[in-house]
Amino acid sequence: MKAWVIVDSFGIDNLRIVERPEPQPGPGQVVVAVRAVSLNYRDLLVTRGAYNPRMPLPRIPCSDGAGEVTAIGPGVSRVKAGDRVAGTFFQKWVAGELTEMAARSSLGGDIDGMLAERVLLSEDGVVPYPQHLSFDEAATLPCAALTAWNALIGGALKAGDSVLLQGTGGVSIFALQFAKLMGAKALITSSSDDKLARAKALGADAGTNYRANSDWEKWCRSETGSAGVDHVVEVGGAGTLERSLKAVRTAGHVALIGVLSGAGGTINPLPILMRSICMRGIFVGSRVMFETMNRAIAQNRLRPVIDRTFAFDLFPDALRHMERGAHFGKIVVRI
Repeated sequence: MKAWVIVDSFGIDNLRIVERPEPQPGPGQVVVAVRAVSLNYRDLLVTRGAYNPRMPLPRIPCSDGAGEVTAIGPGVSRVKAGDRVAGTFFQKWVAGELTEMAARSSLGGDIDGMLAERVLLSEDGVVPYPQHLSFDEAATLPCAALTAWNALIGGALKAGDSVLLQGTGGVSIFALQFAKLMGAKALITSSSDDKLARAKALGADAGTNYRANSDWEKWCRSETGSAGVDHVVEVGGAGTLERSLKAVRTAGHVALIGVLSGAGGTINPLPILMRSICMRGIFVGSRVMFETMNRAIAQNRLRPVIDRTFAFDLFPDALRHMERGAHFGKIVVRI
């Protein structure tokens, strides 16, 4: 079978399609014929070597994929051959709090990922997805959707709350969809007026171009009667966190997710203390969270937003498309 592999050194130019043996399921394992994979910014960092420079190579990249179970090992009872499933980001995080052991079971990082014709997964690490979704759509759920769900629903979002979203990548667009599903007010920033218009068409209540309006935290407060938003989905990192802390209300919630603006920098913790702000690190979510999210997606017939779909042999082009930051929603590679 064919698989994309980061071979002997990092970098997009060091990706190769290789032949791998057909996986054979052992006890508690399943083989999934992968039909589609979606990209996250993490996949770009992993390929560059910026995510974990000490990651052993070769490595099959990409954490998110969906397909069909083709074989099961002894003792498997959660799924059967023919079931359509998505893999979970953490193969060993079933429920409860994230543990150190579970944190070392991430696909496309700690272990081989989903960008192969067939993959071997734990039966605890697959989830049947909503039946109204295609393989392409289902492949977008494991990381971006679940991260957005954990950030908002795990942060006790309720109807009437206000949410600040940064940019129009996968996590932010899913967060927009979930915020509107829950009856919340959604504010969004982007560097593109066209993307802001598309976000408003999806239900965003207001938006601002952060290149034209660098003081977007003041805009955010003006949109909330000077109080500040109840929730911030913080995907920028050190470069945006200080403004996010000014944009959120006293005793509000900041879900810290990404490092799109870089990981360096110094943050003064005093505003967090003096304004009783809850800042919570979000690292995707458990399988049980995934299953709960899927019920909400199925009930509301929610459909993920896909920016562009690439053929399997054009995976490097898909990464370069992400690198340019031109996408709106998710990028998919079809197998």
